[in-house]
Order: sequence, then C-alpha cells, then structure tokens
Amino acid sequence: MPGAYPQLIQLDQKKPLSAVIKEVCDGWNLPGPDNYALQYADGVQTYITESNRLDIKNGCILRLTKAPGRCAEDLYKGIQSSDSDVRCDSLKQLACVSTDVTFAQEFISRNGHSLLVKIVEDAHEAPLIMAHTLTGFMELMDHGIVSWENVSAVFIKKIASFVNATVLDASIQQVSLAILESMVLSSSSLFQQVKQEVTLERLLSQLQVTDQQIQTKAMALLMALLQTAGHADRQNIIHSSASVGDEMAHYLYVLQSVTLNHLESRMRMPLDSYNQDQREILHGLRQAAFETESENSLSHERRRSLCAKEFKKLGFSNNSNPGQDLLRAPPGLLALDTMAHFASRYPDAYSRFVLENSSREDKHECPFARSSIQLTLILCEILSIGEPPSETGSDYHPIFFAQDQLLDELFCICIQLLNKTWKEMRATQEDFDKVMQVVREQITRTLSSKPTSLELFKNKVNALNYSEILKLRQTERLHQEETLAPPVLELKERLRPELLELIRQQRLNRLCQGTLFRKISSRRRQDKLWHCRLSPNHKVLHFGDVEEETETPTIESLQEKIPVADIKALLTGKDCPHMKEHKGKQTKVSAPSSPAPLSLLTTFCLWTDGLSVLLGRDMSSECMRSELETLLSMEIKLRLLDLENVPIPDSAPPVPKPPSNFNFCYDFSQAEQ
Repeated sequence: MPGAYPQLIQLDQKKPLSAVIKEVCDGWNLPGPDNYALQYADGVQTYITESNRLDIKNGCILRLTKAPGRCAEDLYKGIQSSDSDVRCDSLKQLACVSTDVTFAQEFISRNGHSLLVKIVEDAHEAPLIMAHTLTGFMELMDHGIVSWENVSAVFIKKIASFVNATVLDASIQQVSLAILESMVLSSSSLFQQVKQEVTLERLLSQLQVTDQQIQTKAMALLMALLQTAGHADRQNIIHSSASVGDEMAHYLYVLQSVTLNHLESRMRMPLDSYNQDQREILHGLRQAAFETESENSLSHERRRSLCAKEFKKLGFSNNSNPGQDLLRAPPGLLALDTMAHFASRYPDAYSRFVLENSSREDKHECPFARSSIQLTLILCEILSIGEPPSETGSDYHPIFFAQDQLLDELFCICIQLLNKTWKEMRATQEDFDKVMQVVREQITRTLSSKPTSLELFKNKVNALNYSEILKLRQTERLHQEETLAPPVLELKERLRPELLELIRQQRLNRLCQGTLFRKISSRRRQDKLWHCRLSPNHKVLHFGDVEEETETPTIESLQEKIPVADIKALLTGKDCPHMKEHKGKQTKVSAPSSPAPLSLLTTFCLWTDGLSVLLGRDMSSECMRSELETLLSMEIKLRLLDLENVPIPDSAPPVPKPPSNFNFCYDFSQAEQ
C-alpha cells in the first residue's frame, strides 16, 4: 500500500484469500478489508484472485491496493467528471489497469465500455484524453468479454476517420489502427465495413512515415485485410502496394511463407500403408483413370493382377504396392494430395494424361505418378514450403494473394505443362531428370515475371515452350561470354580450333565404326537391314545388306562403295530431292552422285557432321555446337584452376602396367589400307 512500510508475510495458501487480506489490513489498522485486494507490485500488475493465487512464487512483492470493484467504480465516476484533468487522469489510469481481466470484468459489468464508445463517437475531447480512451477501450476488448460485433457503425466510422486523417496525434492513429485490425480479424462483416471506411491509399502512405509504431500498426492492418479479403480485394491491395518498395515486399513475403507453411506437416509425412483413407485415395486415382470391369466379380489373384497392371500404367514404380513410391518425404502425402486434387478437379485432363501416355511405347510414356511426385517436390522448393522466412527476404508471388489452394492449382497447370514439354523434347524414360529440369526452369522463369492471376501464369508458362527455353539459354550463355574478361575471351578463341579438330576426329572415327540402318520403302518400314561405314583411310563409303541386327559386318563383306571424291554435295531436309517421295521424314541425307540414296535416319548429327568434314565444310549441327560449348567451358575452367599450393611433379608419372589383352584395339589387318 502506498505510504506504508513493507511487511514480510507468510501467505497461507490454505486460508481463503479474503482472510489473508483481512490479516494484512488489521496489521495496518485499515478498516473495510472488502475494499482492498492484493496485486503484484512488479511486472504485469495483476490482481491476486482465488484462481491465480497458486501462481505466487516465494519472494514475490505484493501490494495492498483498491479492490477491482472499488477501482472500477471510482474510475467510472472519474471519467464522467466535469473537470478535464480528472477525466484525463482517470482515463490514463484506466488504460493501465484494463490489462487485468479481473478489473476488466468489473468495469464492463458497469457498462463502462459503452461509456468509452460514447466518448469516441462524440469526439469532443482533447487528443490526449482521446488517446487514453482508445487505449483503455482496446485493452478491455482484448479480453474477449464483449464481442466486437457489438460495436456500432458510427464507432467504426469515427475510428476510420482517425486513420484517414492526414494531421492527427500519432498515439491516436496507432491505437486506431490496432482497433481496426482486431475488427477485421474478428468477423467478415466487420471486414466489409472497415474496407469501405478506410482509404487504402492513406493506409499505404502510412507505411512510409517516419513513426515506426504507425508503420508497424499500418502493416498489421494491411496483413489482416489481405488474410480476410477475397481474390479481387487481394489483387487490388497488391496492385496498390506495388510502389511501396522493399519493406512492403518483405512483409508480403513473410505472410506468404507463414501461410504456406501449414502444408509442411503433409510434406514431411510419408504414406502409411495401413491407413485405410490413404489407400482409398490411391485406388481412387486408379479407378478414375481406367474404366474397369466390376472388381467384385473377379478372383483375388485376377483383381490383384489387374490393379498392378493399372498402377503401372499410372506411372508408379512399385505397381504391386504403389504406396512405396510415396515413402519419400518430402513431398510425402502432399504429392498424394496434389494428384487427388487434379483427378477430382479436372477429371477429363487427368484421364487424357494417363490414357495418352499408357498407349505410347514403353520408353516414351510420361509416368504420371513419378512425374507428379517430383513436380510436387519442385513446387515445394520453389515456394519455399517448410522453410522459415528469412529476415531480409522479399521474393513474394502476387499470384499467392489472388488464389486459394495455390499449390494444388499450380500443380494442375504444371503437370499438364510437363506432359507438353515431354512431347516437345521427344523424351524417353532416360530423359526424365532432364525434362524435370526444363519444367523447373519454365515455372521459375514464369513466376519471376510476377503474374498476378492463375490464368496469366498459365498463359505465360505454356508460351515458354522447350524451344524458347533453349533460345533463352543460348542468349544467356552469349551474354555471359560478353561479360568475360578479355584474357578469358582470348583463351577461348585459342582453344576453339583445337577442340573443333577433336570433334572432327570423333565424327570421322564414328563413321569408321559404321551404323546399322533399316531400309525404308515408299509404303512402310521393312525388316531388311543395311550397314554403312567409312574406310579407315577416309576415302570410301562402304555399304551393303545384312541379315541380322546384331551382326557387325566386316568392311570386305560390304560390296557397294561410294568414293568420297565423287560426292559433290550433302543435302538435308527440304533440299533433299527424295523428300518428295517421303513427306514428313526430314532426317534424310543424300549424296546425289551415288547409285542409291543414303537415308540416314539415326545418328543424324554424327553423319551430317562427318560427311561435312569429308567434304571440307564446317560442321553445323546443334549437337556439335553443344559439345563445343561444353568442351570450351570445361577446358577454360581447367586452365583457370587455382594451382597455388598444388604440388607439380618434376617428372612424369609412371606408365601403368599393360592390360591383360588388347581386344579393345581396332584390327587394321582386316581393314582397307
């Protein structure tokens, strides 16, 4: 108690609190113990009640003060005083003690909160008194004793006017922003009222003021509006906030990260083979893709065989137990969720994807399940799901604020993109990782353009096909070359002739090994085979029919010959005269002076490059350019390696022992010299 000397008491927790207070009052000769209560003197000055008295720790400093009911009554009267100083002091004290729920219950039971509402609605008080009034009201409402739904439209308009005012006391604006935030988060109806009353431009301008507290409160209100708003409102807020700068971008990034992280539990959880619901979802994917006969009429073995066959068509690696494919976490059950969402939301696209690929050749089919699992993982990595937001991050995606179930909807677009890219790349199962790398690049590049809607993302990502990716890579590679230091560029030009010669020799060696071709008729493919190879002295092309595909004929058994000196030109594609007979097959190579056309359908680049070398021309295939760039990059990196502290021997390393046999060597005795 103020003015009294400290007293050490042994608080008996078995006695009623009223008896303890009476003993303290008797010790100080204070009448009316019912008018007093115990309160913590340090920290949060909470009243001691029967419900929280067990929280008192040994050595706590308590003080004897007015009972909550008496304090509430005195402040209620002081707020209505005609003396402005008394009103100001009473409201200031109210703002402090309202943090205690015991006092708040007493004050609200006297309808004190309505008295504060009336003061705000009348708006006749000085700024300092108004600031204390709003603070006390906010503290009372935070206890949840009175619903925010009870506030009037007049009160909302008045609070919004404090926020929209260009010149106003900073403390009033701070607490007004906090009150509006609580209203927005409490109900959708209050969100609509606040959205109508608060000027968005004014709210955004408050993010740029020098007052840190106003910035924080304005951002909190903006985040609350974003969380509660629909798609159109979100897009409006995002478009309006685009000019705010890095700070706004950081808050949007944090909100996106926190919201998406609710998916982390599914991403970290592998499939449980004993979970009936998860097993039903798996079988639902199979049944949605294939129209099968009634499984109940089949025997156990027949039904099991049918399920395994259909799971294999779906693209599961373990077709007898497809749940094994989903043991990888991440993406865990999130991959099952995305597949199920695609199958239920877009059943036609889902069936078309599965049936189209199950009818392709085994090597060329795009496995739906395997692709979906990997794609889900890629989307999680791109959206940083499961990763805590960094303190400086600002890479948010506007599409997130315009789309519910962002991950599921992005997956539905991207899985169809994956199938499209697979066909554009003419991929096989061995190209799976390469296709996924391209799809990742397509998604990343599209999201970096900040699309604001799912439809815009879909249009952009589909326009960014495989050929466009190749062009962009080439452009970026050239740009990197332009930024290289002059000595590096000079080194690259010096290395180019040497590496080109290496590729030329490889092409000629490949032609000397020869290639087996199928004969092509004007009607259909035939089973007859023929073999073509270049002589070791690079002067003659030998070719002839062979009986078996595994057969590698000797050069002497190939009766037909074409002297390289007689070849006048190499024609490909539309320039080849034989294209008139075989429309659509643009991989023909013809030597016009030869007795018969050479239709080289496989290893096209190797043969066109090799023949170009024989004719003294430059190689022009895409394969050659790619290989040259790879070799140049590797050679430059090797040349520029830091050799500091790397010991260089003075003498050459010892020659290894010879192999046990030399069967890998070419037998020149059987070749034309």
